[in-house]
Amino acid sequence: MRRVRWRWWTSVLVVLLVGLTACASQSGQTAGEVSKNAAGYVDITVDQLASMLENKDFVLVNVHIPYEGEIPNTDLFIPFNEIANNVDKLPDKNARIVLYCRSGRMSTIAAQTLVSLGYTNVFELDGGFNAWQASGRELLFKQSKS
Repeated sequence: MRRVRWRWWTSVLVVLLVGLTACASQSGQTAGEVSKNAAGYVDITVDQLASMLENKDFVLVNVHIPYEGEIPNTDLFIPFNEIANNVDKLPDKNARIVLYCRSGRMSTIAAQTLVSLGYTNVFELDGGFNAWQASGRELLFKQSKS
């Protein structure tokens, strides 16, 4: 009787694992990958950005106006409301671009704009540089705050 139960439970587990594997492969994701939100870009946390910066392979853009500081290794400063007029400063539409502002409001608008223009690999920092600084990480002040 125990052998029958063991086989039955083994069969149930195999069916569940096959089902879960099929669902995971249909979503196109594996563990650790990020997914796009409904607006078509990826929301990332401060910890995810810090990890990405270790092997930086993206353009980091501060879109906050006026200037109130920057995350280390920022590549560009483009005001959120002028992002569409400055795509010539950005890499191609498939390159990774990470946007941030002070709290996330302006970078969300900029991310939505880039997606609407056909950019496919846009990331947006949740909480902006306020969250970055609140996590104990350094915020730089390279430009005047005027």
